Amino acid sequence: MRALSELMDDGVLLCQGMRRPLHANSAARALVPDADEPLQALVDLIPAQARLVARQTGSWNGDLAFDDGRILQVRVYLHQNPAGGYCLVLFHDVSEAHARQQELQRRHAQLRQTLVRLAGTQEQLLQSEKMASIGQLAAGVAHEINNPIGYVHSNLGSLQEYLHSLFSLIEMYERALRAPDPKALLPEIDDMRARYDIDFISGDLPQLMAESREGIERVTQIVRNLKDFSYSGREDSWKSTDLHAGLDSTINIIWNELKYKVTLEKRYGKLPLVQCLPSELNQVFMNILLNAGHAIKERGKITLTTGAAADEVWLEIEDTGGGIPEDIQQRIFDPFFTTKPVGSGTGLGLSISYGIVKKHNGRIEVRSTPGEGSCFRITLPIRQPGRSDI
Repeated sequence: MRALSELMDDGVLLCQGMRRPLHANSAARALVPDADEPLQALVDLIPAQARLVARQTGSWNGDLAFDDGRILQVRVYLHQNPAGGYCLVLFHDVSEAHARQQELQRRHAQLRQTLVRLAGTQEQLLQSEKMASIGQLAAGVAHEINNPIGYVHSNLGSLQEYLHSLFSLIEMYERALRAPDPKALLPEIDDMRARYDIDFISGDLPQLMAESREGIERVTQIVRNLKDFSYSGREDSWKSTDLHAGLDSTINIIWNELKYKVTLEKRYGKLPLVQCLPSELNQVFMNILLNAGHAIKERGKITLTTGAAADEVWLEIEDTGGGIPEDIQQRIFDPFFTTKPVGSGTGLGLSISYGIVKKHNGRIEVRSTPGEGSCFRITLPIRQPGRSDI
């Protein structure tokens, strides 16, 4: 046994009972090189708790840490008999393994911090791309807002003139009521009604108010849609959402960019409410619709088709543009890849869209024929895995 123990890398200590050392191999003695009595020093390394547990259960294992940084894994085995029995103690140096584990934990913590920073950067990138997209549409959105504001302003001018005429007529009626003979002023009242064209005002005023109200509601809707796109925060949470409403909202935002050259056809199927992050999916719809519009040079058509199958819904955005060359179809979702001229695109739109769809546990696929057009198909689960009904 002595010869075998000398071949071992681990330290071996054999005792009679728990206190009387009988033998220690070279590896064990090397653990206490400065001790005058190495065997007794090794016995003293055994913790009191180890002795107690070994007497009760027959074995104990644990770690011992030294001031110099060494860590020993100690295993104690006790065989008891009337004469006191024998105790075998094995010392295994785990300092390097512990150091590696500490290093792994340190690197794991660094990776977690990096992941948190990347998640924050990704969110900022998503928000920046969203705002950049809206920035590119700013002139069109301004036109969409200025249009209704323009005729509301014009209507208010007309309304001001109508009010002046009506107040003048009311004053004439008050004079007639206070006069000794009100009927004597009827010719003057009729003349004023004719000059101010009161009959026309009576017919035009309700229409003027309705148009103005419609214009203000149009502006309100555009501002609400812009807010949906520009806002990002904790309240932007998973919701059961009508995807058709999201598509229509997106079209309202970008319509000025498309309406002069695109005919839009909607083939909406019946869709259930879908668990999603509505603002982020609207970003996907906007990116793909804008790309479809840019692919159409003069006149063309964009077709929106939706449907549901089993536990999924799907949306297709198809255009009659120039299509995507076959050799780059596999790269269109890569970050910063773009076929647009320098300064005309960031190359992040489809990459961010791909990430958003993946985040929703969905798929985004493209089929395209050069010269005929492209079709992007988005497939999403109706319910997100692990999320309760919202």
